[in-house]
Amino acid sequence: MREVPARPGRNDVDPLLEGPSGEPLIVVGTDADLAAVVVRIMRKNRLGDIPVGYVPADPASPAARLWGLPADPGEALALARDGEPRPRTLVRDDSGGVLIGEAALGPVTGEAYCDDTVALRGSARSFVVRPAAEGVAVRVVRGLFRRAVEVSGRACQLGCHPVDVVQNGVPHPRPVTRWTWYRHTEDLLAITNG
Repeated sequence: MREVPARPGRNDVDPLLEGPSGEPLIVVGTDADLAAVVVRIMRKNRLGDIPVGYVPADPASPAARLWGLPADPGEALALARDGEPRPRTLVRDDSGGVLIGEAALGPVTGEAYCDDTVALRGSARSFVVRPAAEGVAVRVVRGLFRRAVEVSGRACQLGCHPVDVVQNGVPHPRPVTRWTWYRHTEDLLAITNG
């Protein structure tokens, strides 16, 4: 076991990736911590041979829900140690990061496409993107009494008036006018319940 800082970088993670293939790397922390580790695994081309387990600091984290992890940290650790690795969709973004849990923004005004389907044209109260089997799942809520629109596809592109994005629980440092999420060519080897 090795303790690294929150949202660890290259110098913190890369030495941990020098171990033998097939040995799991278990991340105890936030969705952002997990995303930082996965980025390093991806950049070192080790997605196919380093299984990743996750013990979330917050059992209500979006990644914990998506991965079907137990709420109890002890059970989550036991699963991370003893569970079977499975391929899991890895979603990248155009800022060099990965989407592990969810990206949330809103209110937002603009236009978004999920593959060829219009996900948003106009204004919405919220716009949420999550990893899904196909690539990404997008949920758009326009107003208080309107049903949410849900679409999915390999990629989602958003162009909008400046808006704040919170991805994996971390606010982006500045408002953005465009963002793209897309399925990576290789899956993450994750130890999950689902």
